Amino acid sequence: MEKRIPFSVIGAALLFALAAAEKRTYIVHMAKSEMPPEFDDHTHWYDSSLKSVSNSAQMLYTYTNVVHGFSTRLTPEEAQAMETRPGILSVFPELKYELHTTRTPSFLGLDQNAAMFPQSDSRSEVIVGVLDTGVWPESPSFDDTGFGPVPSSWRGECEIGTNFTKSNCNRKLIGARYFAKGYEATLGPIDESKESKSARDDDGHGTHTSTTAAGSVVSGASLFGYAAGTARGMAPRARVAAYKVCWVGGCFSSDILAGMDKAIDDSVNVLSLSLGGGMSDYYRDSVAIGAFAAMEKGILVSCSAGNAGPSAYSLSNVAPWITTVGAGTLDRDFPAFVSLGNGKNFSGVSLFEGDALPGKLLPIVYAGNVSNATSGNLCMTGSLIPEKVRGNIVLCDRGVNPRVQKGSVVKAAGGVGMVLTNTAANGEELVADAHLLPAAAVGETTGETIKHYLFTDPNPTATILFEGTKVGIEPSPVVAAFSSRGPNSITGEILKPDLIAPGVNILAGWSRAVGPTGLTEDGRRVGFNIISGTSMSCPHVSGLAALLKSAHPEWSPAAIRSALMTTAYTAYKNGKLIQDVSTGKPSTPFDHGAGHVDPVSALNPGLVYDLGADDYLNFLCALNYTSTQINSLARRNFSCSGNKAYSVNDLNYPSFAVTFQTEDGSTGSSVVKHTRTLTNVGPAGTYKVSISSSSDSVKISVNPESLSFSEANDKKSYVVIFSATSSMASSTNVFGRIEWSDGKHVVGSPVAISWM
Repeated sequence: MEKRIPFSVIGAALLFALAAAEKRTYIVHMAKSEMPPEFDDHTHWYDSSLKSVSNSAQMLYTYTNVVHGFSTRLTPEEAQAMETRPGILSVFPELKYELHTTRTPSFLGLDQNAAMFPQSDSRSEVIVGVLDTGVWPESPSFDDTGFGPVPSSWRGECEIGTNFTKSNCNRKLIGARYFAKGYEATLGPIDESKESKSARDDDGHGTHTSTTAAGSVVSGASLFGYAAGTARGMAPRARVAAYKVCWVGGCFSSDILAGMDKAIDDSVNVLSLSLGGGMSDYYRDSVAIGAFAAMEKGILVSCSAGNAGPSAYSLSNVAPWITTVGAGTLDRDFPAFVSLGNGKNFSGVSLFEGDALPGKLLPIVYAGNVSNATSGNLCMTGSLIPEKVRGNIVLCDRGVNPRVQKGSVVKAAGGVGMVLTNTAANGEELVADAHLLPAAAVGETTGETIKHYLFTDPNPTATILFEGTKVGIEPSPVVAAFSSRGPNSITGEILKPDLIAPGVNILAGWSRAVGPTGLTEDGRRVGFNIISGTSMSCPHVSGLAALLKSAHPEWSPAAIRSALMTTAYTAYKNGKLIQDVSTGKPSTPFDHGAGHVDPVSALNPGLVYDLGADDYLNFLCALNYTSTQINSLARRNFSCSGNKAYSVNDLNYPSFAVTFQTEDGSTGSSVVKHTRTLTNVGPAGTYKVSISSSSDSVKISVNPESLSFSEANDKKSYVVIFSATSSMASSTNVFGRIEWSDGKHVVGSPVAISWM
């Protein structure tokens, strides 16, 4: 008998769909100082303002730290009416953000130099807040053995929810909250049969990022024996607070703002966000807005740069008060070899664990030749013809759908193995995956060679061999092809990303609610997983920032970022520049920012470029922001002075981005001046400047050329003049470097010069 769905269920779903189609979530920014005297509480004023345009609308969240205001569901007409109400600064539609999906401590020099970091309880007083998909609290990376009481500064809590109780928190995982009102308002109630309405992580991403940042030391960690050893986060003695803001349908800005709002209330010291959305002005960007409030409270905010590389202008999270992190590789690999019937062997990578292929050569086919779909080469779901695939190894092209899904598609069609080849978009970058069938990923050049064999040999055959884990890979690091690149599309005078950190094939804790591929059909369960993305590089820097905060509790977020940037390295020990894997050529500051993070050097940087809220407000004035726009971002009445000349080039940033206009119809200046101030955080000493440039088309001069510091916190300023000696074609870029050194410390800043 056919099962019938009750009309009430259909009706409720239909009504929700109709309501959702008409209304959407808006974030309403209020000028708190303009609250009428008849209200004694700002939430009552917010509610009254909302009721004046809609009798049915309810506030989803009220915000007190990140913005003054609330989020709600409105029709476009109601939102327009709301903008005209007294005390309303702005009404912006909600945006959806996406996630930017054990050797690392050794690679970064932390194991060999552990004695340089503080051994006192200060390491356990630092709290890292992670906004992500939640946590798997049973992970051994959250073991609290040896931890003292929860820091007295902590004001957060462990929220009860589906499959989550207060006992899931401990002295390591000291807080866990979840935020779903914005998600549910847009997509309907959470399906608790598929994901937990709590801080529990059913995805794995949040557990991976939080344990990368601050996981406890776990011996015997591995994924199926790959990367075996001791796993530990960057700051293993720091505490973790989880804020679940991402769900199956994405991460919604009203929930992200609510998570950041609570994290500030809870007194975290570092905020880590491995997510991003479309590019928009700072006063419209929820992450930038929340990060500004966090910065004012002394909280460093670290964000992923995005996985849209190697295209130019592909960055997310570019506000100057955010530390923006790109991704590089480790010196560890997971080799696999593709052996062809013509006797040739090619190297690739894989994390496959299971029965190997038979000890003989098998037929190999190109996916595009065994599919009826126009994009059959990509091995999309349902695109392969089983009769032509069964018993064969299939060569698939990388791109569009997830790499692990391609293997699942091949397996479902009866294939016995897969070779996944890069295309031009990824070049020679190799990312390992725990495929569901024997599979290896190979670079573009190898892929083209295998295709040539496939297309010219009447009976092509192959097999795949797996070699485990190999360390000492050179060169390393290289910039990952997927890592998003500059220039900065919002403010070209601010160089982004800030720096790169390990983000390829990273081992960290995982949720046991999902297999290592994240695919529904993957029934395997693991305690640790190896994945890649700027989502992985971001928590490395978050954890390192926590280490620096424990060593220098008086340092501001800008000082910590400066220390990480000015001590980053841009060349290997042999003197050659860090490579970009997408081109095979030296990377540039638009790829690696200040360079690859070096935490041991960052502990004692000598000098720092410091910044505070007033500096950023002056920066916003230089961008010609209106008072309303500044108030939306900074939550205060602030008017730019008509008597002051504001310049973006005066923001005390640890890097330099210079833009010249091309001659055609240009009125732009051929001389650009930047002003900087250095603060001494080391011993007294005299620093001398050195300048390098990749071209003589711009003359770079620094005045003065020497700075003497007599004591700690001594401040000295200098001016850099960039003089274009000739006009260059539009989109031309020149790179350089400015370094200050006292013979012991080197305080380096990248320079990027562009003609627009």
